[in-house]
Amino acid sequence: MATIPGANPIDTVGAIPPGLRPGANVASALAHTARLHPGRPAVVDGAVRHDYGTLERRVAGLGGGLLGLGLRAGDVVGVLSLNSSRHLECWLGVPRVGLVLNELNTRLAVAELAFILDDSAARALIVDDTFLDAGRSLVASCSHLHHLVHMAGDGTAPATAADGRDIVNYETLVAPPAAPMTDSRTDDLAGIFYTGGTTGRSKGVMLTHGNLVANAKAMLIELRYTAQDRYLHAGPMFHLADGAATFAVTWVGGTHVFVPSFAPGPVAAVIEAERVTVSTLVPTMINLFVNAPEVAAHDLSSLRCIMYGGSPMPAAVQQRAQEVLGCETVQCYGMTEASPAGTVCRIDGPVDEEPWATRVRSAGVPFTGVEVSVRRSDGAVADVDEVGEVWLRGPNIMAGYWRRPEETAAALTSDGWYRSGDAGRMDTDGYLYIVDRMKDMIISGGENIYCTEVEAALISHPAVLEVAVFGVPDDQWIERVHAVVVLREPGAACEEDFVTHCRPQIAGYKVPRSFDLRTELLPKSGAGKILKRELRAPYQ
Repeated sequence: MATIPGANPIDTVGAIPPGLRPGANVASALAHTARLHPGRPAVVDGAVRHDYGTLERRVAGLGGGLLGLGLRAGDVVGVLSLNSSRHLECWLGVPRVGLVLNELNTRLAVAELAFILDDSAARALIVDDTFLDAGRSLVASCSHLHHLVHMAGDGTAPATAADGRDIVNYETLVAPPAAPMTDSRTDDLAGIFYTGGTTGRSKGVMLTHGNLVANAKAMLIELRYTAQDRYLHAGPMFHLADGAATFAVTWVGGTHVFVPSFAPGPVAAVIEAERVTVSTLVPTMINLFVNAPEVAAHDLSSLRCIMYGGSPMPAAVQQRAQEVLGCETVQCYGMTEASPAGTVCRIDGPVDEEPWATRVRSAGVPFTGVEVSVRRSDGAVADVDEVGEVWLRGPNIMAGYWRRPEETAAALTSDGWYRSGDAGRMDTDGYLYIVDRMKDMIISGGENIYCTEVEAALISHPAVLEVAVFGVPDDQWIERVHAVVVLREPGAACEEDFVTHCRPQIAGYKVPRSFDLRTELLPKSGAGKILKRELRAPYQ
């Protein structure tokens, strides 16, 4: 069994305690449906169509193939891929045999991916055609990475990687012999999901089988998935927002439908052709979708629900979404550390009448099985409508941060609460309102961007004396990355110089989209800290 390092030592030695086996492994969702309904449609991925019996055989084969490479329980397997049925097989197959899933953000630069793979000590990396070249570079540069597995699609993998090692063909792994499903304990590690850190470096969120199973059960109750649902993987599958639905939809025997990545026209076409009923999107995707002219040519009447999260949805976008989508929209608030469910906002009445007119602006009420509390700085419970830090507790809360005991101790209290770093208030009916982010973070296009990481890239330019990065409102991205840069000398550099300087260091979506170049020093507090609230003021 996997041993979890960090400040939250979890005993994984000895016999499995009674009562923990049933449903403890995230792959039990697939085993359940494949046993009861093997002929039910499971996968629609272009021309690829699998029923649940076939999906179970492929997933079991993938697990057996990975173990056949010499991997052992507790080893980390990275996945770098666009959305696909094979990507789904990785979600289900890697933790099925006691390995640890490490989903990689496809928008990161190779240097950022290398840090994550080295930090997690990943021993294998699975890539699709799109990321084969990146995979070849990574397997040559990451010290622990011994195997590169290629999901050969239309392309043909070279026989060897950049360092001369053989590249494994994915299809050889899904062939027999299949491996039996591991009897994982609830507190065995299932995945490490990396998120940005306030120090500018990513940290790995450790999620157990129990965390992910608890979240899946809550999703089943709150999103009301059934066997008749056809779930479209339109948002990136490396995001837990999509992963949260993956296990839940599998558990009830719904059908997984795939598009490689989000684009309004292709998504609308697939919704119409495959009679998609549910999907998960971020507000920026919804905004693009409902304002794209080509969407109007497609029949979206099969949709019953769109779940969204990642950032609040502006009222104008929400109204337009109701007009175009013609289905229920459900907001979910959460974070990677909560697997990711925290609260859910379902509107059961007219949005122009109270209490729904007010509640539609909230993050909703706690998910089933999750406790949510607003706390003062001393940990005391805040009064009704008093702003404080949002705390969460439940079986979905992470085990801790991978090999970061100090950060784990700061985030998790001794009695199991997770301190989110978000500022919010709760009304008399228990509806949570997020009013600000206590962490210095921007959410642009559904992606979390930490200001310190962008500032570190900018300050390394020789023309920069001081820099402050923060989010400002944006019609398309909800928020965009904005940088105030103090130049050492007037005219020493221009905006394009900074964009070019940042791109090799950080992902493209983290690079500032707007700049304010100046020569006067930034405003500071008595303690010498830059006063970002003064810099933000003109944009709010």
